[in-house]
Amino acid sequence: MIPDNIMVFLEIIIVTLSIVTTVIYGLVKYKPTAELKEIWLRIRTWWMMIIIFMIAILLGPVISLVFFALLSFLALREFLSLIPTRSVDRPTLLCVYLTIPMQYLLIANGNYEIFVIFVPLIVFLFLASSMVLAGETPGFISAISTLNWGLMLTVYLLGYVGFVLVITSDGGLITSNAVLVLFLVFLTELNDVAQYTFGKLFGTTTAIIKVSPNKTAEGFAGGLSITILSAVLIGPWLTSFTTWESLIAGILIGVAGFLGDITISAVKRDLGIKDTGRLLPGHGGVLDRVDSLLFTAPVFFHYIYQFKLY
Repeated sequence: MIPDNIMVFLEIIIVTLSIVTTVIYGLVKYKPTAELKEIWLRIRTWWMMIIIFMIAILLGPVISLVFFALLSFLALREFLSLIPTRSVDRPTLLCVYLTIPMQYLLIANGNYEIFVIFVPLIVFLFLASSMVLAGETPGFISAISTLNWGLMLTVYLLGYVGFVLVITSDGGLITSNAVLVLFLVFLTELNDVAQYTFGKLFGTTTAIIKVSPNKTAEGFAGGLSITILSAVLIGPWLTSFTTWESLIAGILIGVAGFLGDITISAVKRDLGIKDTGRLLPGHGGVLDRVDSLLFTAPVFFHYIYQFKLY
């Protein structure tokens, strides 16, 4: 049985997106500028992403975890397609993909003690050992660093979304924690959209010009303000958070989301690319879409975990 507040919240999202879609469609028909066409393409992709996400959430925690595991796989594959790899490390790359089902089995079992050290320690030691035993030292530091960096981003950090879903005081899966995932994902994506919108409308002061020239201080401030306000409004209704707990969550998600976004921007700038992929028209690749979530998920998880807000 799906809680009423979840259904109402999902209905609000659908109605809001429908209104925005209608408005943008009308504007594109009336005055088809390049910028409006890009926004229209983004909205069409948003519909696809939201429908898939909603189905995964509504079908229960097991399907949701499978969905998050698939997301990790797509993000990791995308990352590995961007970085240079050595031919000698190909057997190791196959093992790297096996970390995804292993990690999500740990999450499904609520085994936080192993989860928290699995990628940062166990997989780290395994990769170092296997790559050393391959016997090739040229490019070793670069190869081991980029592989571990990719695993931390796409498997370990993204895995925290799954742990937000399953965390309980006594372990195991719990369907009602879908509200926490909805709260996290909604605020993370809203923060992205608000930063983009405020930046386009009011942005004049570049935040970090060498990393992301399009990111502005006004965009960051506007996104953070909208995220905090939304957290305060929906937190006490959608979750068990108090107003103050919701406010702190909004601040953490707003700031962490911005940092995650510019971190992936730094990766892309270093590689000399605009997007990490083409899977999502108007958005780029999977990493382009989950960049903020990579930082907001672990920060939000540890916030609710340390203060027992679940």
